[in-house]
Amino acid sequence: MARIVMKFGGTSVADLERIKNVARHVKREVDAGHEVAVVVSAMSGKTNELVGWVQGTPKVVGAISPFYDAREYDAVVASGEQVTSGLLAIALQAMDINARSWQGWQIPIRTDNAHGAARIMEIDGSDIVRRMGEGQVAVIAGFQGIGPDNRISTLGRGGSDTSAVAVAAALKADRCDIYTDVDGVYTTDPRIEPKARRLKKIAFEEMLEMASLGAKVLQVRSVELAMVHKVRTFVRSSFEDPDAPGMGDLHNPPGTLICDEDEIVEQEVVTGIAYAKDEAQISLRRLADRPGVSAAIFGPLAENHINVDMIVQNISEDGSKTDMTFTVPSGDVEKALKVLGDNKEKIGFDVIQSESGLAKVSVIGIGMRSHTGVAASVFRTLADKGINIKAITTSEIKISILIDGPYAELAVRSLHSCYGLDKN
Repeated sequence: MARIVMKFGGTSVADLERIKNVARHVKREVDAGHEVAVVVSAMSGKTNELVGWVQGTPKVVGAISPFYDAREYDAVVASGEQVTSGLLAIALQAMDINARSWQGWQIPIRTDNAHGAARIMEIDGSDIVRRMGEGQVAVIAGFQGIGPDNRISTLGRGGSDTSAVAVAAALKADRCDIYTDVDGVYTTDPRIEPKARRLKKIAFEEMLEMASLGAKVLQVRSVELAMVHKVRTFVRSSFEDPDAPGMGDLHNPPGTLICDEDEIVEQEVVTGIAYAKDEAQISLRRLADRPGVSAAIFGPLAENHINVDMIVQNISEDGSKTDMTFTVPSGDVEKALKVLGDNKEKIGFDVIQSESGLAKVSVIGIGMRSHTGVAASVFRTLADKGINIKAITTSEIKISILIDGPYAELAVRSLHSCYGLDKN
């Protein structure tokens, strides 16, 4: 017997028929004698609908669009998961399975007070563990918790993945299965490169890089939690027949296992190619080259929850002035420009420039630590295709390059082939 957390995303619970299919997946694990907790997202499209309702209501007088009370935003958008958890509990009860729905505040899942993008601080899973021991399936509303102000909080888009991994860690689960509309993690997006291969295993660090650099299989914070707490996580398809051969295999079910690096015997030099479109570049020109300038730039951006990625600094010949260039998601450009403008006097820049419509393509692999020439191959491949590089950042296991958006798919296909990822 094992303790398993199963998470089902929006497409997996899109309608009542899909919810009944999810119930069959859960029943398979219950019938095998496992203790089961299920984390669910809102039905496909519902969160977007709820967000649209919030955005369509009158703003606070004098507020700059799209600002509104984030606490009330959370109260509205968290309702989608509440509906799904109740419907799945009912579907399981109809199959004669003892099941009960749980909202984030009932567990409780305690978060910080960053409404709309809260972080989980603590989960008390003792009551759920007790009830699982009595044979009850816990159906948990993902994406939500309770903040220090005793109000509902939400974890940001894709937050149900984070809920599932955090619950698995709190319950000391043997496994966390993330069911989605794809059957695992691929070497790159199969919609761009049909020769992309499904990976049997991928290390936490590699998956973290892929998730943060554009792969949309898992939310970044869910992978961070899985890595910190060593939660063995499987990415699986909810669209496969729940009773197909191997689906009930405890140790090697169909899908991709995200695990510790030590579990991967053969490490490829490059594991995958990730990409992110809709990147934007912001440049601050002629800054004074003095201590504290970087803090003056990136501190206010962080306080406003704006993620900054690639950072490039150029110093003038006499060392008195510097240019600072960095990337942010295109959706955050206006907000970032406003924050920087409000802090212009403190930062001390002369001119601010921005460019949208860029793409970031990344080559990822833990094998890069012990192999040379990976970067040279990236640059040679792109040069052969006539693709100009605007910025480069590297780490031990990844190389990211910033290019013009229209060249993103060509770059992905070329690099995928360059490293032999299209070969079995």
